[in-house]
Amino acid sequence: MYRIKLSNALIMVTCILLICTPAIAGDRFTDNGDETVTDHQLGLMWAKTDNQGDINWKQAGQWVKYTFGDTLTKRYDNWRLPILSELQSLYVHDKAYKGYETDCGQRVKIVPEIKLSCGWVWTSETSAIQGRIFNFNRGYHYTARMVHKKAYRALPVRDLE
Repeated sequence: MYRIKLSNALIMVTCILLICTPAIAGDRFTDNGDETVTDHQLGLMWAKTDNQGDINWKQAGQWVKYTFGDTLTKRYDNWRLPILSELQSLYVHDKAYKGYETDCGQRVKIVPEIKLSCGWVWTSETSAIQGRIFNFNRGYHYTARMVHKKAYRALPVRDLE
């Protein structure tokens, strides 16, 4: 009798977890209605789109810090380039998810709440004359000279404080 009750309880808990997990996962992002999305998992606010054009690392940092905030209807402070782990958290590892094709013709696998115009995004991380880039097509990172800009993008992020 005890085994049957325990078995039924485990089945119920499993069913509840299977039903609720997609809902919980879907609650990671909230569209703020002002071209930003809140990432509740990391306590961050992301731009819904990148800078929409080729940009080198220095330009990316300046655009994020000095220009991006003025394009929004609501004013937020402390925009910055993301660190690598923050960008990696946006990559969709699910093999069934096909992603979408960007304006530059590259297919990307990023969370659907954020739209990229090309799949290579600068991080804030540097080493000498190199800047770290994350590739949303294949989910890997590498370094490139900070003066290079072909197909590289800036995706602003800020801490929610």
